[in-house]
Amino acid sequence: AKRLSAQLVVEFIGTFFLTLTVGLNITRQSVFDPVMAPLAVGSILMCMVFMGGHVSGAHYNPAITIGVYLRGSQINWRHALLYIMVQILAGTIAAFTSFAISGLTFAPRPSGNFGIIHTLVVEFFYSFALVSVVLNVATTNSLANNQFYGLAIGFTVTAGAFTTSGISGAAFNPALATGSMLADCLTGAPYLIKYVWIYWLGGIIGGTCAALFFRLVNRSEYQEISDIKLSQSIG
Repeated sequence: AKRLSAQLVVEFIGTFFLTLTVGLNITRQSVFDPVMAPLAVGSILMCMVFMGGHVSGAHYNPAITIGVYLRGSQINWRHALLYIMVQILAGTIAAFTSFAISGLTFAPRPSGNFGIIHTLVVEFFYSFALVSVVLNVATTNSLANNQFYGLAIGFTVTAGAFTTSGISGAAFNPALATGSMLADCLTGAPYLIKYVWIYWLGGIIGGTCAALFFRLVNRSEYQEISDIKLSQSIG
């Protein structure tokens, strides 16, 4: 129980700072160069991943938690559900904190001439990319104890944010999207909550496809587990 409590605290802290960084960069773009926002977001994610990876796995994102669960042998469904609940709570508190500081909200939504389908597609693609990177650099035996996993994860989000912020708002994170939309709802823009399903669907499908892709290209990981179980049963 103590180990789980530590994991949940780390998930809360990482998700909180990720969401707060997104919120303050978006709402203060009139003061700071908005072109730099993706670098700030990717940088805080990288730092939070290095901070909490050894404790909780540093998911900070329901799409990642779903992908890690479906990958197998990393987290059980009860812990995965608790992770997601804590991530949503942290994203919501961070969104309200951002509003308290800046006086503005930042919920993602389809932008410009882009519609729901465009938003769903890019959220799926970059959720798939993000979860694929996490699974391959942070959960494999072949790359165990590497020192670059945080950089890979952070730069994936940075690249995605540069690419899609003008299309979907570049969430790639259902907890961030939900928290920011709840803040909007309670501060005068309730209509934005109608878009929340896009970010959940894109994240869930992206995370699921990433787990399936991982299983397809990393069969040796599962063979090693089978060999260990067989040797234990024989012993």
